[in-house]
Amino acid sequence: MKRDEVGKLRQLTIAQLQDRAKEVKTDLFNTRFALRTGHLSDFSKVRAIRGAYAQIKTIISEKRIEQTKQGAVETR
Repeated sequence: MKRDEVGKLRQLTIAQLQDRAKEVKTDLFNTRFALRTGHLSDFSKVRAIRGAYAQIKTIISEKRIEQTKQGAVETR
């Protein structure tokens, strides 16, 4: 994931990031399925999507830690 993409993700709220994580997770499932059925021959796409998902989850964790330090906890 490029730095400018990560910068854009950091501007999103936790709820928006969670929605984005769901989309990426679905894309990961579909890509893995395509790979297993022989419709996709490039395994590197799976690795890139896994990395993007991990980056989103990391940003969510960072934002939750920051909110906890400030005393405001989001209920979602």
